[in-house]
Amino acid sequence: MSFEARGYQYFSAAFGDAIDTLECLLPAFERGVPGKRISNSKHLANLLEVGDVIPPILAAIGAPGARPVRAILFDKRADQNWSLGWHQDRTICVREKVEAVGFGPFSIKQGLVHVEPPFGLIDRMKTLRIHLDPVPRDNAPLLVAEGSHRMGRIPASEVNSVAQSLPTHVCLADRGDVWAYATPILHASERSTASGGRRVLQVDYSEDELPSPLEWLGIS
Repeated sequence: MSFEARGYQYFSAAFGDAIDTLECLLPAFERGVPGKRISNSKHLANLLEVGDVIPPILAAIGAPGARPVRAILFDKRADQNWSLGWHQDRTICVREKVEAVGFGPFSIKQGLVHVEPPFGLIDRMKTLRIHLDPVPRDNAPLLVAEGSHRMGRIPASEVNSVAQSLPTHVCLADRGDVWAYATPILHASERSTASGGRRVLQVDYSEDELPSPLEWLGIS
């Protein structure tokens, strides 16, 4: 079954030796912050956009012209553990709050401006999850509801029932593996019960330009 039909695809060992380079570019993680939003990192942006690793993945999932527009480092460990229920990602990160038709409401997360855009923009986006640690079943693998990315904006009150009506795929991974998924797909994760940590860099990609004067914050 294709990426378009399932909404996700696995790329084994896609990062290869470049995973070590990626790890060196990531900032020190802040205590008490489960998801660190990363910006103002030109070297990281370059690694996530050009070279031998990312372009073939984007081409394989039908987004050859997409560029990275948001990166979040998730770090689950014994003293920082959580579960996340079924949900859709619905916001993007922008440079500043500027009113634009169809965009809103705005919010601030870790000092960065986020906004909910028209859902069509989310519908065209792709997300990559780059694994810095092994993710067996006990280390909080991503769960995705197969095919839910084709259902548009799902009302919050219906998210759980929709997810339960669809096949769930468990995204196991080794260090250097990449999982790609259509950004609007329903996804979730449990608390980790493993002894080691679970670091994942989640990167959103888009081929769209925002209506001026709105601008993507981006990573660089």
